[in-house]
Amino acid sequence: MVRTLEGRGPYRTLLRILAVAVLYYVGGRLGLLQQVVLDGAVVTPLWPPTGIALVCLLRFGAGIWPGIALGTYLAIERISTFQAADLIIVAGNVLAPLCAYALLRRVGFRPQLDRLRDGLALVFLGGPAPMLISATTGALTLLLTGNLTGARFWPAWGAWWAGDTMGVLLVAPLLLALRRPRLPVDPYRAAEAVALLVTAGAVTVVTTHSSLSLLFLVFPLLIWAAVRFQSAGSAPCALLVSVLAISAATDRDGPFARHTLFEVMINLQALNGAAALTGLLLSAMVTEQNHIRQRIEQVCEDLAEVVARLSPDGRGR
Repeated sequence: MVRTLEGRGPYRTLLRILAVAVLYYVGGRLGLLQQVVLDGAVVTPLWPPTGIALVCLLRFGAGIWPGIALGTYLAIERISTFQAADLIIVAGNVLAPLCAYALLRRVGFRPQLDRLRDGLALVFLGGPAPMLISATTGALTLLLTGNLTGARFWPAWGAWWAGDTMGVLLVAPLLLALRRPRLPVDPYRAAEAVALLVTAGAVTVVTTHSSLSLLFLVFPLLIWAAVRFQSAGSAPCALLVSVLAISAATDRDGPFARHTLFEVMINLQALNGAAALTGLLLSAMVTEQNHIRQRIEQVCEDLAEVVARLSPDGRGR
């Protein structure tokens, strides 16, 4: 019996690796639905696989890295024929989430995102810094293989870095919230959640297709989601805002019209980054404050029980 249980370990690990590869590839396919082509090089404003890879590492450990490598290979093969130089891109896409995973573990990150320090750790250690690895190796590989001109290097590098970073800041919180889904049991809360998503979608569609600068109108909705539903509400709202904004930006519609590609990417990633930070940090702060309040209430209840037992009436009973 012991041998049977031990024998399941390698098979379980193999299944996890294959599952990670499939999830990475599916996330890549979704990211490629909204892509930008620079001199024949394909970059995406939002690359979901980085968030998927980081969450899988947090869930299963560093041993599933071959799944990330296999998923990257499949994603590259989807775009063009895989070449030997593309191994550098695979290595960068594996090392970036591994670095983020190591940094988050170093600071005691908790996937529940129930502390402000966890939100700050994900923002500053999980996204921008480690994704420099994948962006730099990827853009340099395209430059050295002739798929990217020198004049387009920095725009491609910036778009690559921003897309990978947004994958962590927008997709990872949503996946972490889905690990322990808490659907509202109160019908009024459920109706509020539906109203929030519908309103967020409608407002984002209007603001991203209007020639007026009205993108700031999405932030009250993100605050509403974070305060009322924490990460379970802010994460899907922020991702919804980002996807709709990317769609308008790639079509050069609304506030993204009549701008160069570089200017569009700056405006788009500024919006995506601000939306991700607003939802992530505010929801983590509200969650932490709620836990503090619950602990204080529990202490007060325990203290009241002790006082009741020590009172004369309590002794008589």
